[in-house]
Amino acid sequence: MTGSEIRDRFDSIASADTHFRVQQFYYLEADLLDQGRYADWLDLLAEDLTYWAPTRTNRVRRQQALSVAARGEAAFYDETKASLAWRIRRFDSGMAWAEDPPSRTRHLVTNVVVREEAPGETEEKILLARSSFLVYRNRLEREVDVYAGSREDRLREFPDGSLHVVDRTILLEQNVLLAKNISTFF
Repeated sequence: MTGSEIRDRFDSIASADTHFRVQQFYYLEADLLDQGRYADWLDLLAEDLTYWAPTRTNRVRRQQALSVAARGEAAFYDETKASLAWRIRRFDSGMAWAEDPPSRTRHLVTNVVVREEAPGETEEKILLARSSFLVYRNRLEREVDVYAGSREDRLREFPDGSLHVVDRTILLEQNVLLAKNISTFF
């Protein structure tokens, strides 16, 4: 990245107030997930949501651009709000054996960087947020999973200041998940 590209990115960084509101939004989201309040979590997601976690492969340094699967290729998650709602209804039905008894999780969110998307043809304000996460999951007596990664979100900001996730890309650091299942939301 050149010096001018770095300055351009820095110039688009959101105000301290906007940054604070996005951080608080992420903390609320983490709290809802950790409490198992998935229906309330869904309310933070836009109706036109895309929720995507591509797989990774190990590549030599000169092929790093190929290490993350492209859209339409293998993914841990390739979801919409409707498909996430279906998963949550299944959890609540007692028919999701991977979550009965339910997991206990702790979502930690850090390194939040917020930029404002250049204004487009619509009046809605879009924020671009990048964050790092660590998710601890425990189930039964001995099942423990730790997920680390980053998220890139497009957030729609409404005139009242509320936020909705429009697009989330989750990049896990692992390319092989050692968990017995992946029923955790990020």
